[in-house]
Formats: sequence, C-alpha cells, structure tokens
Amino acid sequence: MLSGFSVDFGSTGFVLSDLFKADNRPINDKVSEVLNKLSVKDHAKLNFQIEVLNAGYRYDDKNYFSFGFYEEIDAISYFPKDPLKLLTDGNSAYLNKSFDLSQILYKVDVLGVLHFGVTRVVSEKLTVGARFKIYSSALNMESSKNSGTFTTVNGSNNIYTHYLDNVNVDLKTSGLVENNEFIDSPGTYLGNTFFGSNLGIGFDAGFTYHSSKQLEFTGSIVDFGFVKHKKNIKNSFVKGSYVFEGIEFSYDPNNPTNYWAELDADFKEKVPSGDNQDSYISWRPTKFNVSLKYSFGERRSKYCYDNTYKDYYRNALGVQLYSVFRPLNNQLALTGFFEKSFSEKLHAKVTYTIDDYSFYNIGAGISAQIGKVNFYGMVDNIAQFNDIASTNNISIQLGINVIFN
Repeated sequence: MLSGFSVDFGSTGFVLSDLFKADNRPINDKVSEVLNKLSVKDHAKLNFQIEVLNAGYRYDDKNYFSFGFYEEIDAISYFPKDPLKLLTDGNSAYLNKSFDLSQILYKVDVLGVLHFGVTRVVSEKLTVGARFKIYSSALNMESSKNSGTFTTVNGSNNIYTHYLDNVNVDLKTSGLVENNEFIDSPGTYLGNTFFGSNLGIGFDAGFTYHSSKQLEFTGSIVDFGFVKHKKNIKNSFVKGSYVFEGIEFSYDPNNPTNYWAELDADFKEKVPSGDNQDSYISWRPTKFNVSLKYSFGERRSKYCYDNTYKDYYRNALGVQLYSVFRPLNNQLALTGFFEKSFSEKLHAKVTYTIDDYSFYNIGAGISAQIGKVNFYGMVDNIAQFNDIASTNNISIQLGINVIFN
C-alpha cells in the first residue's frame, strides 16, 4: 500500500518568487514583468501519482508477473500570453494589435490505472516486459487547436471598433458536470477512478539488453493509450467572426431598451456558440526512455532467489534520454548518472539533468533493504532546496516494498 508515491512540479518562463518576493514592488508591476518575459512555449506542469496496490510474483526462472492500481493527476497548461495581456491590461493600450486566441492550450487528467504486466527472460543477454492498462477517468479538461484573433482599432462611428476574426475555440470537459451542476464531492471523483463510465486502454513495453556483463542498454515506452469520454460531458464552443462598435444609448422612459440583451442576441446570431455533450477521445502523454549503463569496479556475488549467485559491480556510469509527448511539442530530458553499491542491500545514485526547466538539475536517490522491507527515495534539484520558490522544477519519489522469498 506504500509501494509508490511521487510528485513533480515545473514551470518555465518564471518562478513563484518573481510574483511573491518581498521587495516592496507593486504586484501589478511584477505581473506585467512576468507577462513580458513569457513566450507561447512557456508552461506549468504537475504530475502526482500514488500506488494504491502494487504486487508481483515470480512464476519461474524466466517469467515474472505483476499487477496493481495507482491514481494519477497529470496537468499541463501553456501560458496564453495574449489573452492574459488582454485580461490584465485591457485593449486600449494595444490598438491595432491582434490578440491570438490559439494560445489557449491546456490539459488536465485525474484518473485511476489498473495494470497487469509480465517480464520474461529471453536469454542471458535479453529481458523484455509489457504491461496492459485500463484507465478510468474521473476528470478531464482540455483545449487545443484553437484559432482566431481579437483586434481593436480606432473607430469611425464610435471611439473603437472591435474585431473577432475567424474564432474557433473549443473547451472540452468530462466528469466535471452532472445534470448541469458542477460535481463538488471528492468521493465522487475518487469513486470514478475505479471503473467509472469513462474508460480507456493502454500499454507499456520495455527491454534490457546486456551486450556484455558490464554494458547494459535499456528502452521503454510508457502510457501508449487513450480514454474514451462519453458521460458527464460539457463542451463549450465559439466559432465565427464578429464586429462590434459599441452601444449607442438612447433614453426613452416609456420604452426602455435592454441593450445587453440585444447585444447578446446579435452576437449569438452571428457567432455560433454554446454547449454540447459530444463524446471525444483523449490521448495519454506517451513517454519514451532509452539508457546506456557501464558497470565497473569491484565485482561481487549476491545470493539469488533460486539458490544461485549473480555477479554485480560496485559502480556504474550511464546516460538516459527521456521524452514525453505534450500538446504543443515533445519535452526532452538528458540525464547523466553515477551509481554506487555500498553492499548487496544498500545502493545510491547521483544524477545531473538538462531539460526545459534547468541546465543544472542535480538529483540523488537511495535504495535500502532491511530484512524483508525495501525502502527507496529520490529527489531532484537538491541545489535549490534552500529556496523552493525560486526553482523551476522539483520532484520527489519514495516508496516501501515488502519482499517474500
């Protein structure tokens, strides 16, 4: 029940201290400065996972089976620089500027994952594995492939003329609304993570190949799959073009005019908008890993489950490339690592990672076994722990496993 817990948060373009540092500067000035620094590729992400159950059983010398269930929150939002500027500064200071609505791009998933896997030793050099997954989505919110612009110019019949050009914005949600009311019960979301109404399938696959006793090559694909959303759906859309020159007010106490109602009716007539309950498919953020590791140093032997001994080396150096598919582009990370085995049951690892968030991310991990209990813990960006608010990325992972022989 404690076999895995991890949390990973990251942002590009700014850090929390840019907004909340105690430097006596007005918050409006800080917000404007941050918005000026942002680009359309800057984003914030959050990933949280907790293993509810994870177990495995070695069937024989060649086959190992596993199964389990975990809950996951995965969210990413790209900063919509133009819409944020429009909301914070207004449009009067940006005459003739076209605010790009395609920058509205985000994806949020809350789901449970039931998985069944098998690992097989093909030969002394090659081991392969695969895992089948059933996704149960409790919440999905996403929007992508939007288009259109909003532009304000000096008007001829009024001070300004506003143009909405070729707007096509679609906001999808699943699991958020039921019977036209927002779901506000945490228990409902939690229950829907286990065989709810919005299900999907996926798989993981990987291999380990030893070209020699000291050189190891690995590769894997994780979360290649999708979820079909068909219940508790509310999709909002706006599609079309519109020109607005303001409201010409006239006063008639005997026949008052509802100007805003007329404007709303005119807008809806010329620009189709509204809600629907159309089902849709959401793809999981597929991940790829490849690594190369060279083991060296003192060679030792350890006692294995099948009453045999296996050689291992005290030290190892390696490099790993990681990639994850995201709505705008792939995110890459390159990691170099050093592993040290202090004994058969105590191991440590130090990493140095270059990615979208930092060029100097130093991490550390440890794995220890006491009796039948294995404990592991890992943390990234340890150089920034004294000032978390000024770091772009932080991740922590830990777990406890009980091993039966």
